[in-house]
Amino acid sequence: MGDLRQTIGVMSQTICPSSPAASEEDLKTPDAGQQEKMQMKREISLINGICLIVGNMIGSGIFVSPKGVLMYSGSFGLSLLIWAVGGLFSVFGALCYAELGTTIPKSGASYVYILESFGGFLAFIRLWTSILLIEPASQAAISLTFAFYLVEALYPTCQPPYDGVRLLAAACLCILIFINCAYVKWGTRVQDIFTYAKLMALFLIIIVGILKIATGKTNSFESPFEGSSTDPGAIALALYSALFSYSGWDTLNFVTEEIKNPERNLPLAIAISMPIVTIIYLLTNAAYYVVLDMPSVLASDAVAVTFGNAVLGPFHWIIPVSVAMSCYGGLNASVIAASRLFFVGAREGHLPNSLSLIHLNRYTPVPALLFNGIMGLIFLCVEDVFQLINYFSFSYWLYVGLSVAGLIYLRINQPERYRPVKLSLFFPIVYCMCSLFLVIVPLYGDTINSLIGIGIALSGVPVYFVTIYLPEERKPRCLRKLNAFITKYTQMLLYCCLTEFDPETGTLASSKTQ
Repeated sequence: MGDLRQTIGVMSQTICPSSPAASEEDLKTPDAGQQEKMQMKREISLINGICLIVGNMIGSGIFVSPKGVLMYSGSFGLSLLIWAVGGLFSVFGALCYAELGTTIPKSGASYVYILESFGGFLAFIRLWTSILLIEPASQAAISLTFAFYLVEALYPTCQPPYDGVRLLAAACLCILIFINCAYVKWGTRVQDIFTYAKLMALFLIIIVGILKIATGKTNSFESPFEGSSTDPGAIALALYSALFSYSGWDTLNFVTEEIKNPERNLPLAIAISMPIVTIIYLLTNAAYYVVLDMPSVLASDAVAVTFGNAVLGPFHWIIPVSVAMSCYGGLNASVIAASRLFFVGAREGHLPNSLSLIHLNRYTPVPALLFNGIMGLIFLCVEDVFQLINYFSFSYWLYVGLSVAGLIYLRINQPERYRPVKLSLFFPIVYCMCSLFLVIVPLYGDTINSLIGIGIALSGVPVYFVTIYLPEERKPRCLRKLNAFITKYTQMLLYCCLTEFDPETGTLASSKTQ
């Protein structure tokens, strides 16, 4: 693949030359031609980074299904305690990613960290699972949730039409793909706006809860731990439900190469975002418990909507619209992260070269974004896309746990490596132990779906052997020709070029990892 990549690189310069040949004067100038390098630009500020993390963490979960924690915990008091523990555990993981993101300053999050620590095979399996299932299935589910809550007000007494919801979800996804293809700044601006909108909706819920408490409505907290579950299995499932709502704190690590001053802004964005989300989750759930009794929470399919119907009167429509906006912001963050994952995977030689191209003028990974959009649209055609999510419920914690284990591995094997952020090993060790527990829980509680997910991941083994592991001369000739053909015409149709060497991250467009 190295020779093929070199050939494509020459072809890239022929189709869309990104920098002129250097003259003697240029060679004498240290910074000559630096601005013409074909690289992703650092356009994500600290505020953009905070909005990416908060916007992806606060999805539809806190609005729709906080009842999972309450159902397994058995009491309001224990459920709030579990939400707090879940937030603390997520802080541990996010701190580990702050060190990983500044030590390995590449985009791609867990894929890159596993690649750097344990080699190409495990990293490819993580990438293969993301392409084949995780990213398109989750994006299809989020866009369907967005569409459902957006049209819910138009169908108060019946279910919205199936085809109408699917078409609206497809339109939502296509619009976000276009926005992120146009400019990175457009995508971050959309993220900022919808993050502020969902925070305002949550603040409304919290303020209503505070007002209810101020008027003496504290019945739910008179005996907060009464009826608490003592079954370790049930408590484990309650914690698992809470942690699922906290997932998404790794979003910024997918775009590390695009962050302004990442050594400062990446850990700072994580340090600001995690307490914000944890406090909001605790206060929002407390507001739910003040207004609704336990049977009402457990009977509701959308707790926030039930809450709005109970206290907002004619303005109850605010909550469904807020859920839709929350989904839209979460989907935008997912599109940004997934496209960078595919882009980096192609740059490392684990995906077709065409996905590692960026637009010549806009510096956006247009092919990776379009590929991400097409996969999402395909999964929107699956009738029960939510069932697909059950197949990979364990894999998120498996890959994040492997990433954090990689932190420990690099500490041992590369002790002199430059680390702008360096944690006590207590944090990654505790997180790895807890991640092992989180991998085992779904294997025990949902064995069939988890085994299907493992089977999907293992289906990447023969693909890795044929396309990555085999020497160049033994790989199928038709695949090499197809790769070159697609790359050539993708460059011409989308006005894209291969990325060049980035001295700050030490990455080469021509690098190949086995």
